[in-house]
Amino acid sequence: MDLGAIVADPGTRIIVCCGAGGVGKTTTSASLALAAAEAGRRVVVLTIDPARRLAQSLGLEELDNEPRRVHLPGLDNGSPGELHAMMLDMKRTFDDIVVAHSTPERAETILENPFYQTLSSSFAGTQEYMAMEKLGQLRAADTWDLIIVDTPPSRSALDFLDAPGRMSRFLDGTMIRLLTAPARAGGRAGMRLVGAGFMVFSRIISKILGGQLLRDISAFVAALDTMFGGFRERATATYELLRQPGTSFLVVAVPEPDALREASYFVDRLSAEGMPLAGLVLNRTHPPATTLLSSTRAEAAAEAVAETGGEGSALAAAALRVHAERMALAGREQRLADRFTSAHPEVGVRTVPASAGDVHDLDDLRAMGAVLTGPDDDPTSATPRTRVLPPR
Repeated sequence: MDLGAIVADPGTRIIVCCGAGGVGKTTTSASLALAAAEAGRRVVVLTIDPARRLAQSLGLEELDNEPRRVHLPGLDNGSPGELHAMMLDMKRTFDDIVVAHSTPERAETILENPFYQTLSSSFAGTQEYMAMEKLGQLRAADTWDLIIVDTPPSRSALDFLDAPGRMSRFLDGTMIRLLTAPARAGGRAGMRLVGAGFMVFSRIISKILGGQLLRDISAFVAALDTMFGGFRERATATYELLRQPGTSFLVVAVPEPDALREASYFVDRLSAEGMPLAGLVLNRTHPPATTLLSSTRAEAAAEAVAETGGEGSALAAAALRVHAERMALAGREQRLADRFTSAHPEVGVRTVPASAGDVHDLDDLRAMGAVLTGPDDDPTSATPRTRVLPPR
C-alpha cells in the first residue's frame, strides 16, 4: 500500500479512516492531511470523534462545524498547499439543512419544535446521517483537493454507510405515512377522507407516547414533509460518491486480537458494500532494533552475563532481557498480522512503529506522516513497512 502516492494523487478526493476505538485513527487522519498539504494539496480533515485530540495536535484551541485553517510555517510562502480542520456539530449541521431547504417561516417552525430539538441532538442515527450530509457539502463546495474523514470509534464508524437506507426506511415507514396523511390529502376534504383512521391511530399512539409528544411529532413531520425527498437524494448521492474511484477507505488497527477482529469486520463490510479499500494501517507496532539475536539466545546470554558478576554485568544482562522481551513482542505482533493477511491476502498493509510518547504537535504528526507515506523499506532496520519483523 503506497500511501504517499494515494495522498499526492490529484484523483484521490476523499480518504475515510475507520477502525476500532483507541487505535490512532485521529492521528493517522491528521498525519495524512499534513503530508498531503505539504505535497501541495488543499486539504480539509473532518473528525466525527468528539475528542479534542485533533485540535490539540494541530495547534488549535478548538474545532467547530466550519473548517479552520491550520498555520503551517513552511507553507505560508506561496506554496499551494493548505490544511484545514473541523469537527462535526450534528445539531448545527441539521439546523443549516433546515434553513437552506425551507422558507424562513417553515424553518422557524421546525427549529422551535420540541421533537426536532431532541431528534437533531440525540436521536440514534442522526450523527451518521449528518456526517453524510457534511461530507456531501464539503465535496459539493469543490474548495478542497482532498477531504479526510476521521470516523468515530467502534463499529458504528461505518453506520454512515447505512444512512441513505435508514433514512428511506424512516421516511417510508407506516407511522410517517399516517402522520403526514392529512397534510398530503389536502384541506378539510382530506381530513374527512383520512379522519376516521387517523383518529383511531392518534388515540392508540397518544396512549403510548402521550398526547403532547404526538402533537409535536405530527407538527414536525408536517413541516418537514417537503424536505423528505431532498434528504433521501443527498444521502444517496453521497453514498454513491463514496463508491467512486476518487475515494479510498483506510482501516486502522493495532496489533491486538480485538482490534484486528474489528479490522476484519471493516474489510468484510467495505468489500460487501463495494467500497474502494486502500488497505490496513497497523499502528503502534514494536519492531526490534536488530533481529540478529533471537529472544531465546538473548535470554540465555543475559543469564550467562549475570552469572559472571563482573563490572557492568547487571546493566548488560538487563539490556539483553529488554531485547528478548522486544523480540518476543514483535514475534507475537507479526503472528497476529500474518493471521490477518492470511484471511485477507488482497489487503495491502503499512506498519507504523509506536512512538516514544503521544503524538501531540505538528512535528510529531510530520514524523508519523513520513512513516505512513515514505518508501517501503525502513532504512534503520531493513524491515519492509508491510511487516513488523523481516521476512524469513
